[in-house]
Amino acid sequence: MTLVTRSLLVRPIAAISAAVLAILLASVPAFAADAPDEETLSDAYVYLLGRGLAIRQEHIDAAAADFEYNVIHYNPLGTADFVNPNLDVAYLEAWIAVDDDTPALLEVPKIEGRYYTVQILDEWGEVIVNINQRTFPSMPYGTFAFVAPGSTAPIPEGAVRITLHGRKAKLLGRVELKGDPEGAVALQKQFMLRSMGTPRIAPPPTIPEIDNEKLVDSTIFDHAGPILASALDINPLAAQTQQQVYAIADYVASGDEARASIDGMLKDKVIPGFLDYALTKSVPYLNHWMVADRSGNYGADYRARTSANLLGIWANVPSEVIYFVGLRDSNDKELDGSASYVMHFPADALPQAQVNSYWSVILVGVPDYKVVSNSLNRYNFNTYSDLVPEPDGSMKIAIGPKPVEGVPESNWLPSRAGSPFSLTFRAYGPKAPIIQEKWQPPAVTPVE
Repeated sequence: MTLVTRSLLVRPIAAISAAVLAILLASVPAFAADAPDEETLSDAYVYLLGRGLAIRQEHIDAAAADFEYNVIHYNPLGTADFVNPNLDVAYLEAWIAVDDDTPALLEVPKIEGRYYTVQILDEWGEVIVNINQRTFPSMPYGTFAFVAPGSTAPIPEGAVRITLHGRKAKLLGRVELKGDPEGAVALQKQFMLRSMGTPRIAPPPTIPEIDNEKLVDSTIFDHAGPILASALDINPLAAQTQQQVYAIADYVASGDEARASIDGMLKDKVIPGFLDYALTKSVPYLNHWMVADRSGNYGADYRARTSANLLGIWANVPSEVIYFVGLRDSNDKELDGSASYVMHFPADALPQAQVNSYWSVILVGVPDYKVVSNSLNRYNFNTYSDLVPEPDGSMKIAIGPKPVEGVPESNWLPSRAGSPFSLTFRAYGPKAPIIQEKWQPPAVTPVE
Protein backbone atom coordinates (compact mmCIF):
# COMPACT_ATOMS: atom_id res chain seq x y z
CA MET A 1 0.00 0.00 0.00
CA THR A 2 2.83 2.37 0.78
CA LEU A 3 4.46 1.75 -2.59
CA VAL A 4 1.26 2.42 -4.50
CA THR A 5 0.58 5.65 -2.62
CA ARG A 6 4.17 6.82 -3.25
CA SER A 7 3.90 6.15 -6.97
CA LEU A 8 0.64 8.06 -7.18
CA LEU A 9 2.25 11.06 -5.50
CA VAL A 10 5.39 11.00 -7.67
CA ARG A 11 3.59 10.97 -11.00
CA PRO A 12 1.82 14.35 -10.69
CA ILE A 13 4.98 15.97 -9.31
CA ALA A 14 7.01 14.58 -12.21
CA ALA A 15 4.38 15.73 -14.70
CA ILE A 16 4.33 19.28 -13.25
CA SER A 17 8.15 19.42 -13.27
CA ALA A 18 8.28 18.31 -16.88
CA ALA A 19 5.71 20.92 -17.90
CA VAL A 20 7.58 23.72 -16.12
CA LEU A 21 10.86 22.60 -17.67
CA ALA A 22 9.32 22.58 -21.14
CA ILE A 23 8.04 26.17 -20.69
CA LEU A 24 11.47 27.34 -19.47
CA LEU A 25 13.30 25.68 -22.34
CA ALA A 26 10.89 27.13 -24.88
CA SER A 27 11.77 30.64 -23.73
CA VAL A 28 15.57 30.11 -24.05
CA PRO A 29 17.27 29.97 -27.47
CA ALA A 30 19.15 26.75 -28.24
CA PHE A 31 22.91 26.98 -27.99
CA ALA A 32 24.71 26.20 -31.26
CA ALA A 33 27.91 24.21 -31.26
CA ASP A 34 30.93 26.47 -30.95
CA ALA A 35 32.91 27.29 -34.09
CA PRO A 36 36.46 25.91 -33.81
CA ASP A 37 39.54 28.03 -34.32
CA GLU A 38 42.05 27.09 -37.03
CA GLU A 39 44.40 25.21 -34.70
CA THR A 40 41.63 23.08 -33.21
CA LEU A 41 40.22 22.30 -36.65
CA SER A 42 43.67 21.39 -37.96
CA ASP A 43 44.33 19.03 -35.06
CA ALA A 44 40.97 17.30 -35.40
CA TYR A 45 41.07 17.06 -39.20
CA VAL A 46 44.62 15.70 -39.39
CA TYR A 47 43.90 13.19 -36.63
CA LEU A 48 40.72 11.91 -38.29
CA LEU A 49 42.33 11.84 -41.74
CA GLY A 50 45.01 9.47 -40.45
CA ARG A 51 42.46 6.79 -39.64
CA GLY A 52 40.56 7.58 -42.84
CA LEU A 53 43.64 6.83 -44.94
CA ALA A 54 44.04 3.43 -43.28
CA ILE A 55 40.35 2.66 -43.87
CA ARG A 56 40.77 3.67 -47.51
CA GLN A 57 43.59 1.16 -47.86
CA GLU A 58 41.50 -1.59 -46.28
CA HIS A 59 38.71 -0.87 -48.78
CA ILE A 60 41.24 -1.02 -51.64
CA ASP A 61 42.66 -4.32 -50.41
CA ALA A 62 39.24 -5.85 -49.74
CA ALA A 63 38.09 -5.00 -53.28
CA ALA A 64 40.55 -7.49 -54.79
CA ALA A 65 38.83 -10.50 -56.33
CA ASP A 66 40.71 -13.04 -54.22
CA PHE A 67 40.69 -11.11 -50.93
CA GLU A 68 39.92 -12.87 -47.66
CA TYR A 69 40.78 -11.92 -44.11
CA ASN A 70 43.44 -14.18 -42.57
CA VAL A 71 44.69 -15.30 -45.99
CA ILE A 72 48.09 -14.22 -47.31
CA HIS A 73 48.42 -12.61 -50.73
CA TYR A 74 51.82 -13.38 -52.25
CA ASN A 75 52.73 -10.34 -54.32
CA PRO A 76 54.61 -10.87 -57.60
CA LEU A 77 58.19 -9.65 -57.63
CA GLY A 78 58.60 -5.94 -58.30
CA THR A 79 59.11 -5.07 -61.94
CA ALA A 80 60.05 -2.01 -63.93
CA ASP A 81 56.34 -1.35 -64.49
CA PHE A 82 55.61 -0.75 -60.79
CA VAL A 83 55.36 2.70 -59.25
CA ASN A 84 58.31 3.34 -56.90
CA PRO A 85 59.19 -0.36 -56.88
CA ASN A 86 61.30 -2.17 -54.33
CA LEU A 87 63.41 -4.53 -56.43
CA ASP A 88 65.19 -6.04 -53.43
CA VAL A 89 62.50 -8.16 -51.73
CA ALA A 90 59.59 -10.54 -52.28
CA TYR A 91 56.47 -9.16 -50.58
CA LEU A 92 53.53 -10.86 -48.91
CA GLU A 93 50.57 -9.19 -47.22
CA ALA A 94 47.30 -9.90 -45.44
CA TRP A 95 44.66 -8.48 -43.12
CA ILE A 96 44.48 -10.28 -39.79
CA ALA A 97 41.05 -10.45 -38.11
CA VAL A 98 40.39 -11.89 -34.65
CA ASP A 99 37.78 -11.74 -31.90
CA ASP A 100 37.80 -12.60 -28.19
CA ASP A 101 37.46 -16.32 -28.86
CA THR A 102 39.25 -16.69 -32.19
CA PRO A 103 43.01 -16.16 -32.62
CA ALA A 104 44.81 -16.26 -35.97
CA LEU A 105 47.98 -18.29 -36.54
CA LEU A 106 51.02 -17.33 -38.62
CA GLU A 107 53.58 -19.94 -39.68
CA VAL A 108 57.03 -18.49 -40.38
CA PRO A 109 59.51 -20.74 -42.22
CA LYS A 110 63.14 -21.18 -41.23
CA ILE A 111 65.18 -18.62 -43.17
CA GLU A 112 68.95 -18.45 -42.93
CA GLY A 113 71.44 -16.21 -44.68
CA ARG A 114 68.99 -13.62 -45.96
CA TYR A 115 66.96 -10.77 -44.49
CA TYR A 116 63.27 -11.20 -43.77
CA THR A 117 60.65 -9.62 -41.56
CA VAL A 118 56.92 -9.86 -40.92
CA GLN A 119 55.67 -6.41 -39.93
CA ILE A 120 52.37 -6.20 -38.02
CA LEU A 121 50.58 -2.84 -37.79
CA ASP A 122 47.38 -1.67 -36.16
CA GLU A 123 44.51 0.09 -37.92
CA TRP A 124 46.03 3.53 -37.36
CA GLY A 125 49.43 2.66 -38.84
CA GLU A 126 51.28 1.97 -35.57
CA VAL A 127 53.74 -0.92 -35.72
CA ILE A 128 52.87 -3.62 -33.18
CA VAL A 129 55.80 -5.93 -33.86
CA ASN A 130 58.29 -7.18 -36.44
CA ILE A 131 58.83 -10.93 -36.48
CA ASN A 132 62.36 -11.87 -37.55
CA GLN A 133 65.76 -13.03 -36.34
CA ARG A 134 66.52 -9.69 -34.69
CA THR A 135 63.33 -9.37 -32.65
CA PHE A 136 62.81 -13.07 -31.80
CA PRO A 137 66.36 -14.47 -31.64
CA SER A 138 65.29 -17.50 -29.59
CA MET A 139 62.39 -18.32 -31.93
CA PRO A 140 62.79 -16.60 -35.30
CA TYR A 141 60.49 -19.10 -37.03
CA GLY A 142 57.56 -21.32 -36.08
CA THR A 143 54.00 -20.50 -34.99
CA PHE A 144 52.87 -17.05 -33.87
CA ALA A 145 49.33 -16.56 -32.50
CA PHE A 146 47.57 -13.20 -32.81
CA VAL A 147 44.88 -12.51 -30.21
CA ALA A 148 42.47 -9.68 -29.45
CA PRO A 149 43.17 -7.35 -26.49
CA GLY A 150 42.17 -9.07 -23.25
CA SER A 151 41.53 -12.39 -24.96
CA THR A 152 42.23 -15.56 -22.98
CA ALA A 153 41.53 -17.86 -25.92
CA PRO A 154 43.79 -20.93 -25.95
CA ILE A 155 46.55 -21.16 -28.57
CA PRO A 156 48.64 -24.12 -29.75
CA GLU A 157 51.40 -25.30 -27.44
CA GLY A 158 54.71 -23.70 -28.35
CA ALA A 159 53.16 -20.78 -30.23
CA VAL A 160 54.25 -17.23 -29.44
CA ARG A 161 51.28 -15.16 -28.23
CA ILE A 162 51.06 -11.65 -29.73
CA THR A 163 48.31 -9.33 -28.51
CA LEU A 164 47.02 -6.95 -31.17
CA HIS A 165 45.86 -3.39 -30.47
CA GLY A 166 42.39 -4.18 -31.77
CA ARG A 167 40.50 -6.83 -33.70
CA LYS A 168 42.25 -6.25 -37.01
CA ALA A 169 45.85 -5.74 -38.07
CA LYS A 170 47.80 -5.36 -41.29
CA LEU A 171 50.53 -7.90 -42.09
CA LEU A 172 53.40 -7.03 -44.44
CA GLY A 173 56.17 -9.56 -45.05
CA ARG A 174 59.46 -9.10 -46.90
CA VAL A 175 62.03 -11.69 -47.98
CA GLU A 176 65.34 -10.48 -49.38
CA LEU A 177 66.04 -11.58 -52.97
CA LYS A 178 69.83 -11.60 -52.43
CA GLY A 179 70.52 -12.35 -56.08
CA ASP A 180 68.31 -15.46 -55.90
CA PRO A 181 64.72 -14.48 -56.79
CA GLU A 182 63.54 -18.08 -57.17
CA GLY A 183 64.81 -18.99 -53.72
CA ALA A 184 63.16 -15.91 -52.23
CA VAL A 185 59.81 -16.72 -53.86
CA ALA A 186 60.00 -20.32 -52.61
CA LEU A 187 60.45 -19.01 -49.06
CA GLN A 188 57.74 -16.37 -49.56
CA LYS A 189 55.19 -19.11 -50.35
CA GLN A 190 56.03 -20.96 -47.10
CA PHE A 191 54.55 -18.21 -44.91
CA MET A 192 51.02 -19.30 -43.97
CA LEU A 193 48.19 -17.53 -42.11
CA ARG A 194 44.91 -19.04 -40.91
CA SER A 195 42.16 -18.41 -38.39
CA MET A 196 41.47 -20.85 -35.55
CA GLY A 197 37.75 -20.51 -36.16
CA THR A 198 35.24 -18.12 -37.68
CA PRO A 199 35.78 -14.70 -36.11
CA ARG A 200 33.17 -11.98 -36.19
CA ILE A 201 34.63 -9.48 -38.67
CA ALA A 202 33.22 -5.96 -38.99
CA PRO A 203 33.48 -4.46 -42.47
CA PRO A 204 35.54 -1.28 -42.79
CA PRO A 205 33.42 1.83 -42.19
CA THR A 206 31.99 3.74 -45.11
CA ILE A 207 34.01 6.90 -45.72
CA PRO A 208 33.96 9.69 -48.30
CA GLU A 209 36.43 9.47 -51.17
CA ILE A 210 39.93 10.52 -50.13
CA ASP A 211 42.12 11.67 -53.03
CA ASN A 212 45.75 12.54 -52.34
CA GLU A 213 45.61 15.23 -55.01
CA LYS A 214 42.57 16.87 -53.41
CA LEU A 215 42.09 15.91 -49.80
CA VAL A 216 38.61 15.32 -48.42
CA ASP A 217 36.55 18.27 -47.14
CA SER A 218 34.20 18.56 -44.15
CA THR A 219 32.29 15.44 -45.20
CA ILE A 220 34.84 13.36 -43.32
CA PHE A 221 33.35 14.75 -40.09
CA ASP A 222 29.96 13.31 -41.12
CA HIS A 223 31.54 9.89 -40.62
CA ALA A 224 33.45 10.69 -37.42
CA GLY A 225 31.45 8.34 -35.20
CA PRO A 226 31.91 5.13 -37.23
CA ILE A 227 35.52 6.01 -38.08
CA LEU A 228 36.58 6.51 -34.47
CA ALA A 229 34.54 3.58 -33.17
CA SER A 230 36.11 1.20 -35.67
CA ALA A 231 39.57 0.91 -34.09
CA LEU A 232 41.25 1.56 -30.76
CA ASP A 233 44.00 4.19 -30.88
CA ILE A 234 47.03 3.87 -28.58
CA ASN A 235 48.00 7.53 -29.07
CA PRO A 236 48.13 9.11 -25.57
CA LEU A 237 46.22 12.15 -26.86
CA ALA A 238 43.49 10.05 -28.48
CA ALA A 239 40.73 10.74 -25.93
CA GLN A 240 41.01 14.52 -25.92
CA THR A 241 41.56 14.76 -29.68
CA GLN A 242 38.56 12.57 -30.38
CA GLN A 243 36.46 14.94 -28.27
CA GLN A 244 37.60 17.76 -30.55
CA VAL A 245 36.62 15.68 -33.57
CA TYR A 246 33.13 15.04 -32.17
CA ALA A 247 32.67 18.72 -31.31
CA ILE A 248 33.54 19.78 -34.85
CA ALA A 249 31.31 17.05 -36.27
CA ASP A 250 28.43 18.54 -34.25
CA TYR A 251 29.27 22.01 -35.51
CA VAL A 252 29.40 20.86 -39.16
CA ALA A 253 26.01 19.17 -38.72
CA SER A 254 24.46 22.30 -37.20
CA GLY A 255 23.76 23.96 -40.54
CA ASP A 256 24.90 24.92 -44.02
CA GLU A 257 26.59 28.08 -42.80
CA ALA A 258 28.69 26.15 -40.30
CA ARG A 259 29.68 23.57 -42.91
CA ALA A 260 30.66 26.28 -45.39
CA SER A 261 32.79 27.94 -42.72
CA ILE A 262 34.66 24.71 -42.00
CA ASP A 263 35.15 23.97 -45.71
CA GLY A 264 36.58 27.44 -46.21
CA MET A 265 39.08 27.01 -43.38
CA LEU A 266 40.06 23.57 -44.64
CA LYS A 267 40.59 24.75 -48.20
CA ASP A 268 42.42 27.98 -47.44
CA LYS A 269 44.44 27.14 -44.34
CA VAL A 270 44.27 23.67 -42.84
CA ILE A 271 44.86 21.41 -45.84
CA PRO A 272 47.61 23.54 -47.45
CA GLY A 273 49.32 23.82 -44.07
CA PHE A 274 49.18 20.09 -43.48
CA LEU A 275 50.44 19.23 -46.97
CA ASP A 276 53.35 21.63 -46.55
CA TYR A 277 54.20 19.96 -43.24
CA ALA A 278 53.86 16.44 -44.65
CA LEU A 279 56.00 17.11 -47.70
CA THR A 280 58.71 19.30 -46.18
CA LYS A 281 58.73 19.09 -42.39
CA SER A 282 57.44 15.70 -41.26
CA VAL A 283 60.91 14.11 -41.51
CA PRO A 284 64.41 15.55 -40.97
CA TYR A 285 66.33 16.99 -43.94
CA LEU A 286 69.95 15.91 -43.49
CA ASN A 287 72.83 16.22 -45.95
CA HIS A 288 70.30 17.04 -48.70
CA TRP A 289 68.25 13.88 -48.04
CA MET A 290 64.80 13.55 -46.50
CA VAL A 291 65.29 10.94 -43.77
CA ALA A 292 62.34 8.76 -42.71
CA ASP A 293 63.81 7.75 -39.36
CA ARG A 294 60.98 8.54 -36.95
CA SER A 295 58.16 6.42 -38.32
CA GLY A 296 56.27 3.32 -37.25
CA ASN A 297 55.68 4.32 -33.61
CA TYR A 298 54.59 7.92 -33.19
CA GLY A 299 53.75 8.44 -29.53
CA ALA A 300 51.56 11.54 -29.29
CA ASP A 301 52.56 12.84 -32.75
CA TYR A 302 49.49 11.95 -34.80
CA ARG A 303 50.45 14.64 -37.35
CA ALA A 304 53.59 12.66 -38.26
CA ARG A 305 51.51 9.47 -38.35
CA THR A 306 48.98 10.93 -40.76
CA SER A 307 51.82 12.26 -42.92
CA ALA A 308 53.30 8.77 -43.14
CA ASN A 309 49.88 7.29 -43.98
CA LEU A 310 49.47 9.86 -46.75
CA LEU A 311 52.93 9.59 -48.31
CA GLY A 312 53.61 5.86 -47.88
CA ILE A 313 51.19 3.96 -45.71
CA TRP A 314 52.39 1.18 -43.38
CA ALA A 315 55.78 2.72 -42.57
CA ASN A 316 58.10 0.53 -40.51
CA VAL A 317 60.13 1.42 -37.42
CA PRO A 318 63.67 2.82 -37.81
CA SER A 319 65.25 -0.12 -36.01
CA GLU A 320 64.11 -2.23 -38.98
CA VAL A 321 64.66 0.05 -41.98
CA ILE A 322 65.39 3.72 -42.66
CA TYR A 323 64.63 5.41 -45.96
CA PHE A 324 66.53 8.35 -47.42
CA VAL A 325 64.75 10.20 -50.23
CA GLY A 326 66.80 12.46 -52.48
CA LEU A 327 65.10 15.10 -54.62
CA ARG A 328 67.85 17.76 -54.57
CA ASP A 329 71.57 17.91 -55.19
CA SER A 330 74.34 19.26 -52.95
CA ASN A 331 73.39 22.80 -54.03
CA ASP A 332 69.73 22.16 -53.12
CA LYS A 333 68.71 22.26 -56.77
CA GLU A 334 66.19 19.78 -58.18
CA LEU A 335 67.79 16.60 -59.52
CA ASP A 336 67.87 16.88 -63.33
CA GLY A 337 68.04 13.84 -65.60
CA SER A 338 70.05 15.80 -68.16
CA ALA A 339 72.85 16.53 -65.69
CA SER A 340 75.59 14.29 -64.33
CA TYR A 341 76.19 13.64 -60.64
CA VAL A 342 78.40 11.61 -58.33
CA MET A 343 77.77 10.13 -54.89
CA HIS A 344 81.16 9.57 -53.25
CA PHE A 345 81.26 7.28 -50.20
CA PRO A 346 84.46 7.69 -48.12
CA ALA A 347 86.44 4.52 -47.45
CA ASP A 348 85.61 4.71 -43.74
CA ALA A 349 81.88 5.30 -44.36
CA LEU A 350 80.88 2.73 -46.97
CA PRO A 351 77.17 1.86 -46.93
CA GLN A 352 77.52 -1.84 -46.13
CA ALA A 353 79.41 -0.98 -42.95
CA GLN A 354 76.37 1.00 -41.75
CA VAL A 355 73.82 -1.84 -41.89
CA ASN A 356 73.37 -5.26 -40.33
CA SER A 357 71.41 -6.55 -43.32
CA TYR A 358 71.76 -4.75 -46.64
CA TRP A 359 71.41 -1.41 -48.44
CA SER A 360 70.04 -0.36 -51.83
CA VAL A 361 69.56 2.77 -53.90
CA ILE A 362 67.05 3.10 -56.75
CA LEU A 363 66.42 5.88 -59.28
CA VAL A 364 62.89 6.70 -60.48
CA GLY A 365 61.60 9.41 -62.76
CA VAL A 366 59.43 12.27 -61.52
CA PRO A 367 56.44 12.61 -61.56
CA ASP A 368 55.62 9.04 -62.63
CA TYR A 369 57.93 7.46 -59.99
CA LYS A 370 58.77 4.59 -62.33
CA VAL A 371 62.25 3.32 -63.07
CA VAL A 372 64.02 4.80 -66.10
CA SER A 373 64.30 2.48 -69.09
CA ASN A 374 67.87 2.01 -70.28
CA SER A 375 69.89 -0.36 -72.44
CA LEU A 376 71.56 -1.93 -69.40
CA ASN A 377 68.25 -2.68 -67.62
CA ARG A 378 69.96 -1.16 -64.61
CA TYR A 379 67.63 0.52 -62.14
CA ASN A 380 69.30 0.16 -58.76
CA PHE A 381 72.42 -0.78 -56.85
CA ASN A 382 72.61 -2.72 -53.60
CA THR A 383 74.90 -4.70 -51.33
CA TYR A 384 75.34 -7.40 -53.97
CA SER A 385 76.06 -5.17 -56.98
CA ASP A 386 79.52 -5.44 -58.57
CA LEU A 387 80.56 -1.90 -57.76
CA VAL A 388 84.23 -1.10 -58.40
CA PRO A 389 85.93 0.76 -55.54
CA GLU A 390 88.38 3.61 -55.92
CA PRO A 391 92.11 2.94 -55.31
CA ASP A 392 91.82 4.50 -51.85
CA GLY A 393 88.96 2.18 -50.87
CA SER A 394 86.21 4.76 -51.31
CA MET A 395 83.31 4.19 -53.70
CA LYS A 396 81.62 6.37 -56.31
CA ILE A 397 78.17 6.00 -57.85
CA ALA A 398 77.66 8.03 -61.02
CA ILE A 399 74.23 9.25 -62.11
CA GLY A 400 73.37 10.78 -65.47
CA PRO A 401 72.07 10.18 -69.01
CA LYS A 402 75.50 8.79 -70.01
CA PRO A 403 78.53 7.41 -68.16
CA VAL A 404 80.46 9.93 -66.11
CA GLU A 405 84.13 10.39 -66.80
CA GLY A 406 86.34 9.09 -64.02
CA VAL A 407 83.75 6.63 -62.66
CA PRO A 408 83.64 2.98 -63.81
CA GLU A 409 80.65 2.25 -66.04
CA SER A 410 79.75 -0.59 -63.67
CA ASN A 411 78.98 2.14 -61.10
CA TRP A 412 76.75 4.21 -63.42
CA LEU A 413 73.02 4.55 -62.69
CA PRO A 414 71.31 5.89 -65.85
CA SER A 415 68.86 8.83 -65.74
CA ARG A 416 66.51 10.16 -68.42
CA ALA A 417 67.60 13.37 -70.13
CA GLY A 418 65.03 16.14 -69.81
CA SER A 419 63.23 14.60 -66.83
CA PRO A 420 63.68 15.20 -63.09
CA PHE A 421 64.31 12.16 -60.93
CA SER A 422 64.30 10.96 -57.35
CA LEU A 423 66.60 8.60 -55.45
CA THR A 424 65.54 6.31 -52.61
CA PHE A 425 68.30 4.85 -50.45
CA ARG A 426 67.13 2.02 -48.16
CA ALA A 427 69.11 0.85 -45.15
CA TYR A 428 67.82 -2.49 -43.77
CA GLY A 429 68.93 -3.29 -40.25
CA PRO A 430 70.53 0.13 -39.79
CA LYS A 431 73.35 0.42 -37.28
CA ALA A 432 73.61 3.07 -34.58
CA PRO A 433 75.26 5.80 -36.72
CA ILE A 434 72.23 5.83 -39.05
CA ILE A 435 69.65 5.62 -36.28
CA GLN A 436 71.40 8.39 -34.35
CA GLU A 437 71.51 10.58 -37.51
CA LYS A 438 75.32 10.55 -37.59
CA TRP A 439 75.51 8.94 -41.04
CA GLN A 440 73.65 9.74 -44.25
CA PRO A 441 74.42 8.87 -47.87
CA PRO A 442 76.75 11.43 -49.45
CA ALA A 443 75.06 14.39 -51.08
CA VAL A 444 74.38 14.00 -54.80
CA THR A 445 77.04 16.32 -56.23
CA PRO A 446 76.84 17.83 -59.75
CA VAL A 447 79.75 17.12 -62.08
CA GLU A 448 80.99 20.44 -63.41
